[in-house]
Parts: sequence; C-alpha cells; structure tokens
Amino acid sequence: MKKYLSTAVVLCLSLSAVSQKFDKQIEKMVAQTEREVIEWRHWFHQNAELSNREFKTAERITSILKEIGYEPQTGVAKTGVVAVLKGGKPGPVVGLRADIDGLPVKERVELPWASNMTGEYNGEEVPVMHACGHDTHLSILLGVAKMLWKMKDEVPGTVKFIFQPAEEGAPRGEEGGAKLMVEEGVLKNPDVDAIFGLHINAQTSVGKLKVRSEGIMAAVNSMRIDIKGKQAHGSRPWNGIDPVVTAAQIINNLQTIISRNMELTEAPAVITIGAIHGGVRYNIIPEDLYMLGTIRTLNAAMRTSILQRIREVATKTAEANNAEIEIWIDEGYPVTYNETGLYKQMFPTLERIAGKENVEIIKPITGAEDFSFYQKEVPGLFFFIGGCPEGTDPTTVAGHHTPDFYVDDAGMALGMKTMMGLTLDYMSK
Repeated sequence: MKKYLSTAVVLCLSLSAVSQKFDKQIEKMVAQTEREVIEWRHWFHQNAELSNREFKTAERITSILKEIGYEPQTGVAKTGVVAVLKGGKPGPVVGLRADIDGLPVKERVELPWASNMTGEYNGEEVPVMHACGHDTHLSILLGVAKMLWKMKDEVPGTVKFIFQPAEEGAPRGEEGGAKLMVEEGVLKNPDVDAIFGLHINAQTSVGKLKVRSEGIMAAVNSMRIDIKGKQAHGSRPWNGIDPVVTAAQIINNLQTIISRNMELTEAPAVITIGAIHGGVRYNIIPEDLYMLGTIRTLNAAMRTSILQRIREVATKTAEANNAEIEIWIDEGYPVTYNETGLYKQMFPTLERIAGKENVEIIKPITGAEDFSFYQKEVPGLFFFIGGCPEGTDPTTVAGHHTPDFYVDDAGMALGMKTMMGLTLDYMSK
C-alpha cells in the first residue's frame, strides 16, 4: 500500500511541477501576445459578417495562421478554417474551437473600430455586428495557436484549431455550423480525444470564469408559423378571416404550454415569439402573416412534449378562427453538456489558472450553443469568461444580441490562459 501511495504522490508532484512550469511560460507568452490579439479582435469586429458568409473573416484567419507557420485547411463547412499543430512529444489530440460569425444587429456603441458592415438576411439588407463576442473568441484562438506554435517542441500531443462558421444558425435552406463541421469530419484525422470551447460574457466581470458540470446551456429549436386568413376592410372584419387576431391568440396559448403543461421543477423551458410580419396598412386586415420564434429546453422528454404541443395548440387555435396554418420547426441544437469525467479532470486547471475565488459554478442557462454537436461525439468542456469592464456593475450592462453589446479587450487574456492551460494539462495527464 505504501508503495502505491508513494507512486501516486510522486505522480501528483510531477504533474504539479509540469503545470507550474507551463503556467509561468503561459503567463509570459500571453503578456507578449495580448496586444496583437487585441488588434486582431478590432479588425474582426469592424469587419463582421453573417453566418455562412464569413468570407473576409476566413481569409484573414487563414492569412494569420499562415504567417505563424500553419498550413490551414479552408472551406470547411462552407467558410470554416482548420489548422493542426503536431507537438514535439507524443500524446492525445485536443480540439479547440472558436465561432466566427456576426449577427444582423446595428451597432450603437461608439468605438473607433465599430462595425459598419451590412449583409443579406431573410432577403433584406441588414446591418451586421459582432453582438455576441465571436470576434473575441476567434482572436483568442489565434493567440493560442501562435503561442503553442512557439513552444511546439514541448507540446505533448496534437492540437486541432477549429474556426467554425454559422454558430448563430445557417440561413434558412442551408446547412452550416458545428453540425456540418462534424459531418465533414472535423473531429477525425487526427481523431480528437477531447474538445474545449469558451464564450465571453458581458454580464461577467473581466477575470471571472463560470462553468458547471453536465447541462450548461439549453437545447434550442427555431420555428416559423404561417397563418393564412381572408383579407377584408378593417371596418368590416366580419367579411374576412383575421390572421392578426389568430396570431395573438396563438402567442398567448403557446405560453400555457410552459406554465400549465410542463413540470418546471424538473427543468426550465422557454417559448418566445420574436417576430411577426404581416399587413401593410392600418385599416386593412391582411390575408396572411408569419411569426418566428425560439424554443429552449434542458430536458429531452420536455423538449419532445413541447414541440408536439406547439403543433397541437397552434393548429387548434387556427382552426377555431377558420384560418389555415403551416408550422415549421427546425432540428435545432442539443443541450451543451459538459461530460462529468472531463469536467472533474479539468476543473482544477480552471481554478488554478483563474484563481479559486474567480471561478463560479452556475445554474444551467437557457441560452444555446452548437458546441453541443462536438460534445455528442467526444467529451467536451464549455465555459464562460468575463467581458464586463473593471469598475462596471455587470447587472447594468447591455445583453448579448443587442445594439449596445460590448465586451472589454481585457477579458481575452484569461481566455488565452485557460485554453492554453486546459490543452497542456489534459495532454500531460
């Protein structure tokens, strides 16, 4: 027994020594690389592009990787970029992923590097900005790629850098995002053993980190509901079939699915209608309209039940109003699930890199992430880093996907440190 205990102690001390050695090296390299990473971030922010249309973004990522020394693969899942670093020592294969797409949002933050980009969304020209921080994610990953290249002879394994398009969802009628990357074999050749991803958060202070085991983000489905009625003069509604009134009733009735059909003590769930399009004039009842919405769930059985009830409730409500209805619900993303074994193995790394006082174990949130498609194939760990500026109350800042969204450049340093630490610790262990 003493022999085994001694061996365990020696192993722990050895791993600790390796970690401390790398930690000092990481700290120094992050300080040397941070300014360049910030410059990259500003360029990507200023040149934001929509999902599956990240052409300039992918071109710049490729250019930077080539300058470092990589031979990146381009055109993965349409506009994705993948690079591989083979370390100087044998070991496992680690995947590191960053999303690269922006959103159809008009930026209101006054920045020298604010986005003035436009793109096409649902057939309309729209403004585009990085309203969710993907510009920081991809810049962090480029920084990590540069630092690991500098120390590649010491790296005990292989690293696959995955710059993924269309996390916010491919345009309707197109494939894209993590699902398509997996289908095209991004986790193969070499086969990835574990994958790590992060998300910057505007409501978390710079230097802080948030994580949890098992489900950390919800499954998501998008839906479209088309309602066809009969056009009439607004002063004579009895001559028509009103799709606007029908839509209003459907919206209210859908909320009863959550409040009256779901056992919310098991897990939270959300149904939100985010857009209604129909009508052109105040005194004309339109012939038709359509609604767009999102469904968020953290329990597989509840998800199945909710999707079924949406179809039942919307269809019966339309029938009661003599209106015709069509319902489209996409395949969506599964729950973002931090595999327990990997979480337990790497949690000490997060505490060591960020400091125990800066790591918070959170409740699951109803936001969603297609990082979950990688986690369906291999163990994965997903976590949040802070982007709220020092001295600012995180509860007062603008949320993600809004025109006033902002995250501080200073938040990226912790992102680089954690991705470096997770990679090297996982390989060493």
